[in-house]
Amino acid sequence: MTRASFCVLLVEPVPRPKGHTMHKQAILQELQSAQEFFNRSTRNLTEEVANFAPVEGTMTAAQQVAHVAQTIEWFFEGAFRPEAFSSDWEAAAKETAAVTSLAVAREWLDRAFAAARAKTEATSQEDWNAPLAPNPFFGEIPRFVIIGAITDHTAHHRGALTVYARLNNITPPMPYMDM
Repeated sequence: MTRASFCVLLVEPVPRPKGHTMHKQAILQELQSAQEFFNRSTRNLTEEVANFAPVEGTMTAAQQVAHVAQTIEWFFEGAFRPEAFSSDWEAAAKETAAVTSLAVAREWLDRAFAAARAKTEATSQEDWNAPLAPNPFFGEIPRFVIIGAITDHTAHHRGALTVYARLNNITPPMPYMDM
């Protein structure tokens, strides 16, 4: 795919000390914080800037939000299925390219976070500690590593969206205020 607007995460497998784990409550807290910080950082974006892209060939504001939602789903689907993570980047890009409304993108993001929390609640600690299926992105390390990748990816895109806001003379709120 030649479209510069799609980001691909390639994470070098990190050696983990034996017995390293991430408890479900910590996973739920990380997901909650990622969602809160994203929403705070981007709440001043309105439908008037939904289709703003800083340069041709990059995602619009609405597509950025949709991409974050899609990527959360991608991480959770890939972490728990035998064939691991999809690499159909063209289909993924088409799906987010179709999003032209921030309201629609935000609804998708809310559903993605809700599904992630539900999956977390329904998954045993043993399953979270189990290795990912063989895959070219992370290697066969514990499933819980997707949580750090989700928070990093979400932070990356909320940062990009604050730049989009400033390019439209909108001052983005600080994500860590009102805690």
